[in-house]
Amino acid sequence: MNTIDNRSLIPVIIGDGRPLLVFTGLILALSGLFVIAQSLSGYFLPHDTEFIGLTAAQLWDYNEGKINLFMFHDRVAFGGSIIAVGVLYMWLAEFPLRYGQPWAWYLFLVSGIVGFGSFLTYLGYGYLDSWHGIATLLLLPFFVVGMSRSYRTLENKSFKDLFRSSAKINLRSRYGLGRALLLFTSLGLIAGGLTIMVVGMTSVFVPQDLEFMQITVCGLNEVNENLVPLIAHDRASFGGGVATIGVLFFFSIRRSEPTVNLRQVIFIGMTAGFGCAVGVHFVVGYTDFLHLLPAYLGVLTCYLGLILMIKT
Repeated sequence: MNTIDNRSLIPVIIGDGRPLLVFTGLILALSGLFVIAQSLSGYFLPHDTEFIGLTAAQLWDYNEGKINLFMFHDRVAFGGSIIAVGVLYMWLAEFPLRYGQPWAWYLFLVSGIVGFGSFLTYLGYGYLDSWHGIATLLLLPFFVVGMSRSYRTLENKSFKDLFRSSAKINLRSRYGLGRALLLFTSLGLIAGGLTIMVVGMTSVFVPQDLEFMQITVCGLNEVNENLVPLIAHDRASFGGGVATIGVLFFFSIRRSEPTVNLRQVIFIGMTAGFGCAVGVHFVVGYTDFLHLLPAYLGVLTCYLGLILMIKT
């Protein structure tokens, strides 16, 4: 007997909302790869060139290309952070949210507010990245609809579920110590991301930045009055990405059960984030020890924590 399937396409594709959230994560990860690839090309995006009135080749003539290298390092680090966020979003949708766990939905909500909301920080120094703005506006509906649909699948609707812990931290056990180190790393990412966002909206640079570029803020303004706003945008972008990673990792580690897929997504996300943020410094020659010390500590606590979390 033939059965006629008269379902509409859109509800089937949208499903319980999780496919849209997976799509959001996938687009974020691909966007991160695009940012890195575009930076490696050595060219600026068209709207960046229009804003400062200089091509990357023209800007390279100042300070032996140090300004270009500094902008390159910011953008590659930002790309790595967006890859990490995208991977974590896909994991959240496919694993804990699949089983209607409320904490996963609320983590999407909180991280989405931090991530999408950080776009507003880009205006703190007067530069609106039109491509970034359009991409954000195009992606936001998928995220919102996915959140709305998946809300119906939750076991309960309590926001407090996000703040519960899957287990008490026992520093005397190998697993407990590893978990504590990863939570510490996550808090460091949150603090670091917020600090970078604030710096991006205010002073823009720390002393080591200007020392690396061998120039002052006044000198940058003399090169082009729009350079500082453009760099501030890049800094705020990176800070927002790092803060979002920290929020996602902290609650995922604290709330999730100790599964293999959790360890895998921590490894992938942390490697993408730290790998780009730390590695690019050596590529451009910005290797000031004190500047990189927080990142070194983060790498150490992260991978040591992961090793300890592997149950024997």
